[in-house]
Amino acid sequence: MKRATPAKELRNVTLTLPADVLRRARHLAVERGLSLSRLLAEELEQLVVKDDEYEAAQKRALARMRKGFDLGFKDQRIPWSRDELHER
Repeated sequence: MKRATPAKELRNVTLTLPADVLRRARHLAVERGLSLSRLLAEELEQLVVKDDEYEAAQKRALARMRKGFDLGFKDQRIPWSRDELHER
């Protein structure tokens, strides 16, 4: 999922990487037909999007848990006892 960012919002970042990681990253960028800067920007953007999606999913799941589920016994007595379910 790509989001276009206006040029005025872009900021420069300085990274310090081990030489072998930098060499391999440059190689990956060439294989994908991207600049190293674009490769890193796209990967970071995907990381941020995935984190946002995870947080949204977590909020939805917690809301469902707080609400609970209708098991069909809202105004009825549950037809079994704990002892019946856990015979000893």
